[in-house]
Amino acid sequence: MAGWDTSRVLVQEEFAESKQEGRPAKLLDALRPAFEQAGDDAEKLDAIYSALTRISIPDSFPFKEPSDLKGIQALRPPNRPQVRINLDEKQLFDRMYGAWLGRCVGCALGKPVECFMGPHAGMSSKDRIKTYLAAVGTGEYPLKDYFPEHSPAEDRTGRVGCKASTREHIAFMESDDDIRYTVIGQIILREKSADFTSWDVAFAWMQYLPYRAVCTAETQAYRNLVNRYDFHGGISAAEPDWQWVSTHYNPYREWIGAQIRADSWGYAAPGNPQLAAEFAWRDARISHVKNGIYGEMFVAAMIAAAFTCDDVREIITAGLAQIPSTSRLFKAVQEVVEICEKYRLDPEQFEAVFDEIYALLGHYHPVHTINNVALVVAGLLLGGRNFGRAITIAVMGGWDADCNGATVGSIMGAMLGATLLPAHWTARLHDRLHSGILDYHPIAISECAKRSVAMASKIGLLS
Repeated sequence: MAGWDTSRVLVQEEFAESKQEGRPAKLLDALRPAFEQAGDDAEKLDAIYSALTRISIPDSFPFKEPSDLKGIQALRPPNRPQVRINLDEKQLFDRMYGAWLGRCVGCALGKPVECFMGPHAGMSSKDRIKTYLAAVGTGEYPLKDYFPEHSPAEDRTGRVGCKASTREHIAFMESDDDIRYTVIGQIILREKSADFTSWDVAFAWMQYLPYRAVCTAETQAYRNLVNRYDFHGGISAAEPDWQWVSTHYNPYREWIGAQIRADSWGYAAPGNPQLAAEFAWRDARISHVKNGIYGEMFVAAMIAAAFTCDDVREIITAGLAQIPSTSRLFKAVQEVVEICEKYRLDPEQFEAVFDEIYALLGHYHPVHTINNVALVVAGLLLGGRNFGRAITIAVMGGWDADCNGATVGSIMGAMLGATLLPAHWTARLHDRLHSGILDYHPIAISECAKRSVAMASKIGLLS
């Protein structure tokens, strides 16, 4: 078993995932005594894990959550807005550069406090961030700049990470999984265009990502791929069993890993959320199911819509239009929209919004898709057309802060364009990305944007 963590941790996480997917609590609880007695015995843990995944989800479970594309599309909302691009190539480049810059800025902003994602010393993730900043000095909270490297509150909150992304040191976008997957998506599109397959994505992982560079669900899927399929001779003619690859000993199958891989698919289909969502599905199903897939489809569709919409509510609606209305993710987004509207979309009320989101969705793991999507939606709605406000709210919400900051930054950048992004945020990156991937390390962020425009043109989306 094992992979990302020990066998015992995998089984523990499977208990939580199985419950969230709708397996009856009574049947899950019946297996807990055996789990407690198993200790670290791999054979016993393996048997318990298998028993958990064999429990059926009853018809009474109120959500219908398929993982196949046709099943997903059949359950989308009946009224889907039609969004098409109306930009010339110069305008599209400005939006594309804005999206790339926004993703890099938002990711860099959240990277130092990604390590704050869990509770610590009685403080939630969001409260650790608040405590850290407030102790630095007057005017530091709410967040208005990149995180300082140190705070007088470190003994209570813990220290931030990623020194190269703190305000004293930031000079480029440092390597991060949120950026590496965006780069890999672009590489796949350059080589395969719109005809790429899930197998192409998997093969690109093997070419460009060492095993240590992937996390949680991707680790488990990577392990499953190399244990069952031959990559030495190139892509096999036989289509892998993606359901097995994405679920075998993978309790992280609905976590945020697929969602952070959405951006290049949205960049490739500006103005076409449905195509962006389909591209995202081809990618997501390698490692995720259900809401893990929907998260990537939702974000890719929002990014695609952002190139032609100038209202964040329309962008969110365009994203929801591509996922099942019968899913937990769809319901959670609707509830977060209602929470934000309850506070009149007032950015000054962000803490009250956070409190309600934590009460509603805090039972999910800090790296789950659903609760982190909630913070993305809150950042967009409370941020409005203010880039800095949107990314800082998304990051101050905590949990997987760099992922949420990157996603909000990407959407806002695509909506506003590079020329409208504040130099306060963008200038310190010096238009430079260090991705850790050949031909993209280092590279100008603007060059990445040029390549994305070329991909969109190749796919035939320019008017």
